[in-house]
Parts: sequence; C-alpha cells; structure tokens
Amino acid sequence: MRLGIYIRSFRLRTLPLSMSGIVLGGGLAGYAGVFSWPVFVLALCTTVSLQILSNLSNELGDALKGTDADQHGREAYGLQSGQITVAEMRRIIGLFVALCILFGTALIWTAFGSLFTIQSIVFLVLGLLAIIGAMTYTLGRHSYGYMGLGDLGVFLFFGLLSTIGGYYLQAQDVTAEIVWMGVAIGMPSVGVLNLNNIRDMRNDRLHGKRTFASLLGQTGGRAYHTILLVACLLLMVVYGHYWTLLVLPVWAWHLWYVWTHEEQLDRQMPVLMLSTFCVALLALL
Repeated sequence: MRLGIYIRSFRLRTLPLSMSGIVLGGGLAGYAGVFSWPVFVLALCTTVSLQILSNLSNELGDALKGTDADQHGREAYGLQSGQITVAEMRRIIGLFVALCILFGTALIWTAFGSLFTIQSIVFLVLGLLAIIGAMTYTLGRHSYGYMGLGDLGVFLFFGLLSTIGGYYLQAQDVTAEIVWMGVAIGMPSVGVLNLNNIRDMRNDRLHGKRTFASLLGQTGGRAYHTILLVACLLLMVVYGHYWTLLVLPVWAWHLWYVWTHEEQLDRQMPVLMLSTFCVALLALL
C-alpha cells in the first residue's frame, strides 16, 4: 500500500522527540496558570509537521547526494528502497510545507488574535526560518548538515524555539527557567542526531558529509554524547525537577551501549527519543 510506504518515510518514531519541547513549554505555562488547549494542540501539529518535513527533506537530500546509496545497520526508506520516486517525494514535501504554513498561521492567530502585531510578525518569521531549516539540513547546495552545523540547528529549533516558543505562545512572557529548560531538552535532542551521525560516520566521510561527530571522531563523538545527556539532567536538577532523575538508569544503560558497540546503534534511537520525551513529562511533576 502506497500510504504505508510514505508513512515509513515520515519516521514516526521521531515525533515524541520533536514534541518534547512543546510539551515542556506548554506544561510549564500551565503551572503559571496560562494554559490554552487550542494553542497547545496547534503548536503540536505545527511541530509534528515540521519534524516530518525535516525527515522527508533529509531523505531526499541524502538520496540526491548519494549518501544513502549503500548504508548498513539502518532501515531503508522509500527513496533508498526505490519505492518512492524523487518526483513523488518532492510532492509530499510540498504538502508538508503547506501543512506547516497552515498550522503555524492558525497557531499565531489563536495565540495573539492577529497576524499583524509585532509578536505575530516575529513568530511568522521564526516559523519561516523553521521551515527553511527543516528543509535545508541535507537538501540543496548549501545544506548545513553537510557543514557540521546540524547539531546547532536541532538545538535551536527543537530545543530553544520549541520550549521557549511553546511557553511564550501561552504566557506571552519568558523567564530564565524557561530558557534553561529549552537548553536542557535541546541537549538530548542533539544527542539523537549525534547518535545518528556516529552510526553513519564512515559512510558520511566517504560522501563528504561533515557532521560534528565526524569531526570529533568515534571517541570524541561518544564523549560529546555523554556530556549532552549528563548536562541535561544536571540542569533539570538545578531547577528542582528531581523526578527527571528517574531516566538515569535508562541513560546509563544507553551510554554503556553506545560506548561498547560499534554496530546496531540504530536500536538505541527509540530509547533516547522516548526517554527524552519522558524527561519533558517528568519535569512537570
């Protein structure tokens, strides 16, 4: 069934990760007494659309550059398996660009009551940058994922912007804690990309894809991975979110696996993505 092929390329397992910042920011807004369900739901729809757009654009970009031509230890999606053509992928990418615009515009209108206030215009610009960032990680001549800047992009969009934006759209205010919570949840989000890049390091180097992990090397990439997760929990504890320490055994096992295995790192992707989502939920207890 064609729909099933497209859904595989959506990479649904990544969605809890992309929702973590929105859940954290929205939940903290709830504690401040300014929670709005319509704003929260539209923020989730916008973020999910952006994540799927990023996944599809990443698949197309790597396919056009030949990076995914022969990779082991990972699932072959639609383009790599030959079940989706480049033309079909471009059309579905166009659909998700439209969905991002639709949900994002509705979100800003619902949050601020107008598209023409200074706040609305700022968020419209941020939304446009998010769409461009989602598409140009590997797609295009100057894809930033091939220049070692992918980690920064993930940190900005799925850490800071989603958490701070998720809070501000509700409260129309921001605090130091919200900023640091965005930093905290952004770190394991970057960790997922870093794990992906450690797994693909040899192949990426062969195809000229300069990721931050490939610049650091196998040992450096793993050390960086450890720092990201430890720093996340330390920040959570500093701000009194002690329940997040419940993920410590899971992350300890995860780090042991990453340090002791060269192959099959793909198995750890859902572990880190789901546990990051759990961190966002536990921070609200």
